[in-house]
Amino acid sequence: MEVLRIMVLALVVAPFAMALFPALIRHDKIRAASVYICGVITMVLAVSVSFIWLISFRGEEISFDLPAGELINHVILVGDIFLMALVIYFCVKYKKPLIALLSIVQTVPTCAFELFAPGVKECPEIRIDYLTFIMMLIIGIIGVAIGIYAVGYMDGYHNHHFKHLTDRRSFFLAMIFVFYGAMFGLVLSRSLTWMYFFWEITSITSFLLIGYTRSDEAVTNSFRALWMNLLGGLGMAIAICMCIGIYHTVDIVDVVKNAQDPAMSSMTLLPVALLAFGALTKSAQFPFSGWLLGAMVAPTPSSALLHSATMVKAGVYLLIRLSTAMNGNDVGQMVYLTGGFTFLAASMLAISQSDGKKVLAYSTISNLGLIVACAGAGYPDTVWSAVFLLIFHAVSKSLLFQCVGAIENTTGSRDIENMQGLATRHPKLAMLLMVGIAGMFLAPFGMLISKWAALKAFIDAPSALMVIFISFGSATTMFYWTKWFAKILGSSDTRLTNKDYTRRGEYISMFLHAILLVGLCLTFPLISTYAVEPMMMDMYGYSSPVISDTNIIIMVIMVIAIFVVPGICYLFTRNWVDKDVMAYMGGANVGDNERFVDVMGQPKALRVSNWYIENWFGEAKLFLPSVIISVFIIVLSFGMVVGGAFR
Repeated sequence: MEVLRIMVLALVVAPFAMALFPALIRHDKIRAASVYICGVITMVLAVSVSFIWLISFRGEEISFDLPAGELINHVILVGDIFLMALVIYFCVKYKKPLIALLSIVQTVPTCAFELFAPGVKECPEIRIDYLTFIMMLIIGIIGVAIGIYAVGYMDGYHNHHFKHLTDRRSFFLAMIFVFYGAMFGLVLSRSLTWMYFFWEITSITSFLLIGYTRSDEAVTNSFRALWMNLLGGLGMAIAICMCIGIYHTVDIVDVVKNAQDPAMSSMTLLPVALLAFGALTKSAQFPFSGWLLGAMVAPTPSSALLHSATMVKAGVYLLIRLSTAMNGNDVGQMVYLTGGFTFLAASMLAISQSDGKKVLAYSTISNLGLIVACAGAGYPDTVWSAVFLLIFHAVSKSLLFQCVGAIENTTGSRDIENMQGLATRHPKLAMLLMVGIAGMFLAPFGMLISKWAALKAFIDAPSALMVIFISFGSATTMFYWTKWFAKILGSSDTRLTNKDYTRRGEYISMFLHAILLVGLCLTFPLISTYAVEPMMMDMYGYSSPVISDTNIIIMVIMVIAIFVVPGICYLFTRNWVDKDVMAYMGGANVGDNERFVDVMGQPKALRVSNWYIENWFGEAKLFLPSVIISVFIIVLSFGMVVGGAFR
């Protein structure tokens, strides 16, 4: 146990210390080497802590205090005040007084309750169970891979496309390590005060990264992200004050138990509702989705890190922690309706986008909505689905963001229309992008299987509205992924040539993601049996396989087919001699499959474009109504919780 305590302390503290290396080193190659070395150390620490717990304690949930825990408590209290001061500084600098007030309103009472509230029950600071195990591996492997990718990407970002920008790569890479430390601290925390501190670090670091370019758009979007996440932090702060003042605890385990205990008053649901509200903002659910969309102005590694592998996962992680306390009550209804509606609305909005990063942003919001809905429902099968959606989404979406960033650095564009024929122009990038897209919507990859399991669970529940949300949301998801997939495989203008500026470190990260994605697909049943089902046992006291043996056999056949069928096709067609045939156009083909002469004798260039249906699914049509509907759901459900508490 002592070895594990020391290693957990190192896992949380070391990334903050490691951030000093890229922050202080100005020589590009030495800084890059420091990021690689520190990243590998972080990954080794995360994997070691995870498997030491798994092997030594045989998957049994454990809680303990860290060495120098009392000192860390004081550091966290000072840290809360420092973060508030940092927000005030930027708000004064950019004349945003209301955002500063929001930070003060949540920080001062929380610190006061921590210092002066009497009789607070002692709480172990650290908790490790299967959910923590899964999150540590996601942060330690996927997060570190993104950091490795960021070194090469930022070089191309400044040298090929944004030469006029101030080079702040040292700051950017340092913030990535700060994120590692904050996320490890958050997922390991059993104490709500510890969790709140790390939660606020992710919010402020996200604000700093979104404003990286310091352009007017970047500053505006960074402050939008800040106030929305601080609003969620306010919900957490009020919940902590309630827990300390009324229940004399900051233990999240006690909060969940109190909410489940029928002997307790309905007031116990209020802290859960407030924590869930904070998680909805962090997960960028409607009406708070605007901050994640605006965050796309930041360099691509921050999108991959913040919005697929770490920050937004903090929100769904907390909801999965609270899931048993939300089952069958008004809080759960607020969460699963908000998530289900967000899944459908964001999927529809993604159809109208041609900017690759914006498609990924709406897809992220959408898939987070499904995870939120599954966690909010609180049934064993839906929580099972939520965990697998979390795992596969982290890997797939991180890979996709990295691919789009590399394509933008290479071609100068991230517009899907400009990716026509990418498979022939840049086959490596195209292959990696297609693997990521396949991971999001094709069988037998886990996203599709998890959606199927969620749909089955809501049919069994039954919940007709959620069945509609999932069915139609999944259909629209297939629509925009298929469009993109087909564009990559289409014919290309042979005159279009670009040098591939993708660095070796970027390819290492992307290939690692692709291998992990296929590996997860192959080991899906094992992960379910040895990690997710035991987690269900801990949470609910029983566990049953969500996927039957028959379905597992079908999955194995599908996996084999992915490799066997293309292989057979290759063997039968490798010696065929192709005969070039001119394509039929709207007139006489001039002989290059790119231009034709119309009936009026006028030369025309062939242009094939996707249909984005903006008149139906455009932001001007759907975004504001989606915000209004989601506000109505949250306000009505929250009102029911408050009304029940004071009945």
